[in-house]
Amino acid sequence: MFLMIKDKLYYRMLKFLHISVFLLSFCSVPCSNAENMKSECVILLHGLARTSLSMDKMADSLEVKGYKTVNYDYPSREKSIKFLSETIIPQALNKCSAYNPWKIHFVTHSMGGILVRYYLSNKSISNLGKVVMLSPPNQGSEVVDKLSNFPGFTLINGAAGHELGTDSESVPLNLGPADFELGIITGNKSLNLILSLLIPGTDDGKVSIERAKLQGMSDFLVVPHSHTFIMESDDVIKQTIYFLHHGYFKKE
Repeated sequence: MFLMIKDKLYYRMLKFLHISVFLLSFCSVPCSNAENMKSECVILLHGLARTSLSMDKMADSLEVKGYKTVNYDYPSREKSIKFLSETIIPQALNKCSAYNPWKIHFVTHSMGGILVRYYLSNKSISNLGKVVMLSPPNQGSEVVDKLSNFPGFTLINGAAGHELGTDSESVPLNLGPADFELGIITGNKSLNLILSLLIPGTDDGKVSIERAKLQGMSDFLVVPHSHTFIMESDDVIKQTIYFLHHGYFKKE
């Protein structure tokens, strides 16, 4: 009787060990990948003459969904697009790398998208994920053409502001098409009707719908919001997160 009980205990112990080893071997690869999938970092870049505070709501929403975020504040009015791109993006990437991310994504507003385009035109990011640009002046803005010589323009917009026009000196027009996974959201509502008078076609108060587009983009979406507050809109935040998950926007 004792031997029978002992054998049963021995058998159960072997069975337990066998199941444990199986589960460990089964989990070793998929679970590791699952953990890596969770480790995705999003770099947020605000627009010209704004601060990282303008992207706080977006960053908070991304973190709720499990993303690590680097909401990077930079002196947008103090330097050229080239200098800003070559300086702040490596710094933001370095902060992101602390999370050991499987993928690094970008969510940008206005000129922030041009900084990413400039950087990617010269360098590569091995674990680059997706990029979502909100109201980007991908083909410049006529507002800069018309107002860049007015007194106070440089004080408000700095050197980079002069580089966002549509003439031969336009930085965005001298960058190539997107060769990365890109989703663009732009608005069709304006808070500044005077500026809108300077812009042909439908616009968001700073950039026309047509000039927000970029050859090579994966998807494009127009929403009823202005250039100034597009990044704080709930529907835009939801669409941004949806694109990061799927690579396209959710069509209503």
